[in-house]
Amino acid sequence: MSTQTPAPASGAASAGPATGRRTADPIPGRIRAKRSPRPGTWISAVIVALVALGLINFLITNPVFDWPTVATYILDVKVVQGVGWTLLITVLAMVLGTVVALAAAIMRRSENPVLRGVSWAYIFIFRGTPVYTQLVFWGLFTVIVPKIALGVPFGPEWFSFSTRDYFPAFWAAVVGLGLNEGAYLAEIIRSGLNSVDKGQTEASKALGMGNGNILRRIIIPQAMRVIVPPLGNETIGMLKTTSLVLAVPFTLDLTFATNAISNKLYAPIPLLIVAAIWYLAITSVLMVGQFFLERYFGRGFDDRTGGAAPKRSRQSAVNNSGTTPKDSLPEVEL
Repeated sequence: MSTQTPAPASGAASAGPATGRRTADPIPGRIRAKRSPRPGTWISAVIVALVALGLINFLITNPVFDWPTVATYILDVKVVQGVGWTLLITVLAMVLGTVVALAAAIMRRSENPVLRGVSWAYIFIFRGTPVYTQLVFWGLFTVIVPKIALGVPFGPEWFSFSTRDYFPAFWAAVVGLGLNEGAYLAEIIRSGLNSVDKGQTEASKALGMGNGNILRRIIIPQAMRVIVPPLGNETIGMLKTTSLVLAVPFTLDLTFATNAISNKLYAPIPLLIVAAIWYLAITSVLMVGQFFLERYFGRGFDDRTGGAAPKRSRQSAVNNSGTTPKDSLPEVEL
């Protein structure tokens, strides 16, 4: 009488083809899917890689770029000083623009029609005209307003001073860039303030907080999550916009310094590369700072950690510490 070996059930151990050992399927009834071939993706990757290699070879072997000259002037004294002036203008203009933008955004949210109208007019004018044109006007400010005086209208003057003595080209560039930037930041800040739920304000007023404390301690900290990303982009844009301060004219920034050297050497392309390298380096640092600011103000809203292992929440840490009972509702005998 012959015996038949029953077939293994789904999910049961099966014998290996070579060793005869039985291996258990960890997931019974699992369908093992096989990835479909994607030749188009690999062909595209090869094409892109070849184009990138060709571009790198073009940048290295083309004598027009003159990399020895780039290496010679990348740390030139005038260039480094231009970098310092560019950074200083960027920081001061952004500080001025942020202060003005915050005031304009609050005025736009005001119930007073005069404040709303003035804020709207400021944003309309400074966003609607080119920044180069505005810088030219600020460069001519000492011609338009040669003297500022305080006193009785149509009467004697108490105090006066010449604008040429207290408003040099540097401050004209800072004021021009700052006021232009404030018009754009005003809308960014206003949208950030409007993103905070109105219930936060109502709850704060119920606790007896004033409008100033509510804005400073409740609204702005929560709005920063929305404000920081575009604010970082505007800062990077401001760094590059400083190349237009020649319209004031201000002649100590990075762009003017590299242009002056290139005019002496009759080699504009290598010095343009020097300026581009410095702008890229500064922009990279600003992008890193923007990343950490976004992560700081996004705590509690954004759970993404940039590919790193997820952090334990505060509640899970408390539960794992063993200081709280496992049963949240203990039994009570009746």
